[in-house]
Amino acid sequence: MEKQRNNKKIKLKNILETAYSLIIPVLIIVTWELLSKNKVINQSIMPAPSIILNTLKAMIIDGELGKHLGASALRVVQGFAIGASLGIIFGILMGLSNKVNKALSIIVGLLRPIPIIAWVPMLILWMGIDEGSKITVIAIGSFWPILLNTIHGIKSVDEKYLEVAQILEKSKIETLFKVIFPAALPSIFTGIRLGIGTAWMSVVGAEMIAAATGIGYLIMYARELSQPDVMLVEVFSIGIVGLVVDFLVVKLQNRLLKWNVVEKNR
Repeated sequence: MEKQRNNKKIKLKNILETAYSLIIPVLIIVTWELLSKNKVINQSIMPAPSIILNTLKAMIIDGELGKHLGASALRVVQGFAIGASLGIIFGILMGLSNKVNKALSIIVGLLRPIPIIAWVPMLILWMGIDEGSKITVIAIGSFWPILLNTIHGIKSVDEKYLEVAQILEKSKIETLFKVIFPAALPSIFTGIRLGIGTAWMSVVGAEMIAAATGIGYLIMYARELSQPDVMLVEVFSIGIVGLVVDFLVVKLQNRLLKWNVVEKNR
């Protein structure tokens, strides 16, 4: 009985939190719609939410949204997989070894501040306008936040854990996979969440410059045709996809790192 009561309380708490988080978005949409209907907002520049919703329905029905969103999503998955893998590998190496960290610190400090969009023309020159240049841009964008958060996670491991591993005479491999890596996972997941967001920003930037499909291409094409409703549908689609992906990553993190969730709730 007590467990059922606790479950009901948790469900009610989740419902209230969800409702509370929806208050401001709903107010913004309602206000936006009213201002548009009363011609306070110029609809040729900023269409009403109802118009954007109708455009969204039409683009879903004719398959145009799915086609371009799917093309962008495939590029993000490929580029993010490369960038995340390299970010974790180099992050572990730099976090574990001071020599490696010092050897690569200047290169990291030099390349990291360069905006992602600045790489696009160079990569097109080197690799052409095929998929390779776009995937590389995404990989570069997602690499940095994952690298830095992995380094931070490795270096932030509690010394007590390492002392216990030494006392128990654990090998370096065992210490890495059973002590250091699990302790660094919360920071790595933070890097993954940031990396996914950067990956979407990167793919849109790359597609705006050189692509025949994708969300970025469609935004630029709609701009040329003066279709702000289509542009906003694409912009909000990116936001919705990003929100869903971030939610799934958080769920995965909470499932894999239950011990960390318990500590936070204390």
